[in-house]
Amino acid sequence: MAGKLDGITVAMLATDGVEQVELTDPKEALERAGATVKVVSPASGALQGFNHMEKGDRIPVDVELKKANPDDFDALVIPGGLYNPDHLRGDREVHAFVRSFFEVGKPVGAICHGPQVLISADLVKGRTMTAWSAVQVDLRNAGAHVRDEEVVVDRGLVTSRKPDDIPAFCAKLIEEFAEGRHRGQARAAE
Repeated sequence: MAGKLDGITVAMLATDGVEQVELTDPKEALERAGATVKVVSPASGALQGFNHMEKGDRIPVDVELKKANPDDFDALVIPGGLYNPDHLRGDREVHAFVRSFFEVGKPVGAICHGPQVLISADLVKGRTMTAWSAVQVDLRNAGAHVRDEEVVVDRGLVTSRKPDDIPAFCAKLIEEFAEGRHRGQARAAE
């Protein structure tokens, strides 16, 4: 039986300090739906997962960011964690990679602290989004319309608040990724 996401390749953008469950659970859900999922990272070899503030497993990196071509991916997911987005958000190469998805309307998902990367890449103004409660203030300050809901979808951008919201997040990722490119997404990146 064919999966909803057969033929779709998803980039999971993460580095050391990623909230492990926010990477592994969506990755598994997307793969069960038929997608090929690649962990893309500025790190090489493997990155360090975390369970909140405690070290978790080492997670293999499939593609180093410097070798990643956005054209090879149909969608993007940015997991959160206390450390992961903070490391990613200061990297201009990360900004360029993320912006490339918005510029052509490819669907994007970000959970927990993950939207901080979108703030730093200047991609949230005018968007309706959610995030971890402390990040919601940052989203508002950057011009986003914030809802405190388990999952929010805005023109192909799927955002969610925390690990408890992962089932709803995964369901919406699959739905939006199956729809493909979103026409309004590209305008928001300009």
